[in-house]
Amino acid sequence: MTNEFGAGVDDRDRDFLAARFEERRSHLRAVAYRMLGSLSEAEDAVQEAWFRLDRTSTREVENLGGWLTTVVARVCLDQLRVRRARREEPLGVRVPEPILSPPEGLDPEQEVLLADSVGLALLVVLEQLAPAERLSFVLHDMFGVPFDEIAPIVERSPAAARQLASRARRRVQGAAPVPDTDLIRQRRVVGAFLSASRSGDFEELLTVLDPEVVLRVDLGEAGGGASRLVRGAAAVARQALTFQRLSPYARPALVNGAPGVVTMPEGKPVALMGFTVSGGRIVAIDVLADPARLERLDVTVLED
Repeated sequence: MTNEFGAGVDDRDRDFLAARFEERRSHLRAVAYRMLGSLSEAEDAVQEAWFRLDRTSTREVENLGGWLTTVVARVCLDQLRVRRARREEPLGVRVPEPILSPPEGLDPEQEVLLADSVGLALLVVLEQLAPAERLSFVLHDMFGVPFDEIAPIVERSPAAARQLASRARRRVQGAAPVPDTDLIRQRRVVGAFLSASRSGDFEELLTVLDPEVVLRVDLGEAGGGASRLVRGAAAVARQALTFQRLSPYARPALVNGAPGVVTMPEGKPVALMGFTVSGGRIVAIDVLADPARLERLDVTVLED
């Protein structure tokens, strides 16, 4: 059979196969990161796709890109189902593992991963979706995969897959704010928030917080699986004043491409804050304080 590998290509030509796979690795990582909200788990899913490809006759693969995307999606769907089954009770807040960058900017690989404004606020909303909903929305709305191709992955009809994506889309549109695109303006707003927090200026905090701002804090299993959700400018401002004692250890960073802070007493991260700025005000603050996941952060990118 003639396929995109060309007629007569030997299945054992792993170098050729590996080269074709590497051309698609960035795309596959982007799919998996949106599905799992964890760069380390996304890397594992992409690696599993390579293992499966290496065991598959290339004569059976007519569209390598589509085949690999489907494999990664299946691996991610299985992982999401396992993750959900392990929870005795749904977590109120799960802040995903962020992509950390120096405040100067993203590298090209990170730009691919974070295209389409994949901020923490959006990923937090995706965490609330059922696995099949998340897959249908991510594949169709973010990567343009037809429902005819999504349906077999979620074991539904194309019409049912369309409904899953539609349901997810309504939840995302209702809960995930669209961030401002001007990074300089975002930094100015976040800087004003941090300055007011350090000085204990409650009134100034209220001027930079949206009235409906949401603060989410994920403490992970070390905190008893606890999470904290605070709504409203006054409540969030009061909570922000408690951050004063940690301010000397705060390091600026880009968190999923937006201004953020990593708190690092003695060089070890104990908390990460990501901000979503929309309409010139902070509409969401996501705090990851789960020691297990913070350990996996590459904080060397923030070294001077």
